[in-house]
Amino acid sequence: MWGGGRTSLGKTDAHDVLALMDMYNISARLTFSNSLLREEHLADKKCNELCRLFEGAKIPAGVIVHSDLLVTYLKLKYPDLYLISSTTKVLTDFKDLLTELDRPDFKYVVPDFRLNKNFDKLLSLTQEQRNKVEFLCNECCDINCRSRKACYENVSRKNLASSGDEIPDHKCTGKDGQGGYKFSKAMKNPAFISIQDIQKTYLPMGFTNFKLEGRGLGSALLLEFILYYMTKPEHQLEVREEIYLDAVLDLF
Repeated sequence: MWGGGRTSLGKTDAHDVLALMDMYNISARLTFSNSLLREEHLADKKCNELCRLFEGAKIPAGVIVHSDLLVTYLKLKYPDLYLISSTTKVLTDFKDLLTELDRPDFKYVVPDFRLNKNFDKLLSLTQEQRNKVEFLCNECCDINCRSRKACYENVSRKNLASSGDEIPDHKCTGKDGQGGYKFSKAMKNPAFISIQDIQKTYLPMGFTNFKLEGRGLGSALLLEFILYYMTKPEHQLEVREEIYLDAVLDLF
């Protein structure tokens, strides 16, 4: 319910996820980016169980959050979870980003992808502020889209809807908005952050946090993200072969 989309993660699944993340000393995160939460939603049993579970992780875990109501609740009930300001806030105005970065509530802040290449203003940030910025690297949405916030709100509304309620889909007005996600299209986006960009531009500027979208796109696309961003070119074929041989790739 607290999420920006429906999730099938159960308690058993969450235990497995945390065990795997702990094994590799990686911080796990919950995505609770619903922007339309009301007071009565805070008692959601499943979301509270997940928070309790993640708060007990060996490596401190975090929550990606949009609603200030949920921010206040999480800080009170689960103070050991760190918070990340969600990109669903669509922070396209640099002044709004500055305000968000200066909020002590958040360990990280994900600006709208359209600020990714705004280097003149990014260079004006202090190192403390730069440490909190988490860039969304592989967004596929049209950079000129003006209905992004409405799109996110539609997903939130669907997630809160009662069984049987029919919520119309958001009609994307962006260029090629009905074409679905393609990594090849994302790579042509003016705001795309490549491996070379990270290594040669962002890291020398003091930015070290980067986010990939697409957790719900299917394992075949996720594999491409992992190969591109996290695997040296000379080892990409080896990784593909191991995954293919294990038959863990959902191609269809």
